Amino acid sequence: MPATLTQLLAQTDLGLRLLTPAGSAALDQPILWAHSSELADPTPFLSEGQVLLITGTPDDVEPYVARLVAHGIAGLGFGTEVVRDGTPDALAEACIRHGLPLFEVPYRTPFIAIARFIADRVAVDSYARSTWALGAFRAISLAALRPDALGSALAELARQLGHPVALVGATGAVDRVFPAHALDAAARASLVAAAEPLLRARRRAGSTVLLGQESFTLQTLGAAGRLRGVLAVGGDALDPADQQVVTGVVALAGLALEQTRATDAARARLRTAVWRALLAGDPATAAVVAEPVIGALPAGPVRLALFAGASVDAAAEWLELHPAPFFARDGDDLVVLLEAGAVADDLATRFDLRAGVSAPASLESLRAALAQASASRDRSSAGAPVSAFDDLAGGGMLGLLHTEDARAVAAASLAPLADEPTLLAILRTWLDHGGVYDAAARDLGIHRHTLRTRVAEAERLLGRDLTSFPARADLYLALQLVP
Repeated sequence: MPATLTQLLAQTDLGLRLLTPAGSAALDQPILWAHSSELADPTPFLSEGQVLLITGTPDDVEPYVARLVAHGIAGLGFGTEVVRDGTPDALAEACIRHGLPLFEVPYRTPFIAIARFIADRVAVDSYARSTWALGAFRAISLAALRPDALGSALAELARQLGHPVALVGATGAVDRVFPAHALDAAARASLVAAAEPLLRARRRAGSTVLLGQESFTLQTLGAAGRLRGVLAVGGDALDPADQQVVTGVVALAGLALEQTRATDAARARLRTAVWRALLAGDPATAAVVAEPVIGALPAGPVRLALFAGASVDAAAEWLELHPAPFFARDGDDLVVLLEAGAVADDLATRFDLRAGVSAPASLESLRAALAQASASRDRSSAGAPVSAFDDLAGGGMLGLLHTEDARAVAAASLAPLADEPTLLAILRTWLDHGGVYDAAARDLGIHRHTLRTRVAEAERLLGRDLTSFPARADLYLALQLVP
């Protein structure tokens, strides 16, 4: 480790003398460097953990020492017989009050000798840590040659660091922990909660989380858009050598996890082939192809869910890593066969997708189910990302017309009556009664001849003959679509 004041004071050839109480914990803190400065406030030019060397007495001793302590200065050395003999009592008293170690440097000891001792120790420590890092990564690389390459590498990383290491898979669950019992159930739950937003973001990122009494550094694995997991490494303060080893393992783990993508791509192509066989009305062939690799197909009836969005690839990867019903890519879309009664809301919410769900269908009638799901998805919205065909069918044929285009046409056809709200109400009542004048007139509380006159007025304004069923049906639909 780097030099400490205890080690520095022990160098008899330097002749240093401690003027503040011995036994202070501050004497064993690492010293990163030594600087000399006679400025009234040298702190802007110093870093935490350094030693300051001076020869003159500060003008305001109390605030001077307070600033050094607040800045994290490790110790203060006073060179005697340069400006004055001995160390000022006021300076010693202020250092004692503030807990700042103060030592006296004799005239025969140049400040450069102190700086050289500290620099040599820093260099030795840096070399030792670099050597350790090389040895640690060599051990990790050898461990990666074992059958369970990833698990062996992570276990060796935990052993080298002396801190626990955990891997959260792309599914969001804790995949493995080293040592095996390093995290209890509560810590595992907290780790999953901390990793979840990183995986959801689908971009490379890192964070920290406190699990029990230990801080963990989290780092995503894999490329942006197709993350393969999150690596969690324990340790409150990892030094550069530790970070170097962890960075190497992140790359190694990412490579190991990325190698599974070739297998995933082959499985995706097989799923697409099975889906095409199902669409062709050949579930027997589809079942034979699917069984050895992706398992048995659902027996039916099933609901076909059709998903679209920028994250369908991520959704497919997530389904591949979870126990899930049959799914496949269909061009830019994702198809999932759900057991009757299941819903697709969770997948749509998790990956910000739009989806349509068909009515229950057999495996032999999936082409019709696909059309239903497509029609339903076209009516999904940001507020309701999943649309079910059952709801669409419940609205009858009129429900299919509730689109922006249909409403625009309806508004245009009724524009001549825009200033006649009473006439619009009369037409709605008349058509609700099937165009029967007597029944509609009684409901409106007017004479049937008056009603005939008002309908004739509407025909004149609209430029349409309302004696035929198609004309009445068209008007009825327009009135339904325009409030």
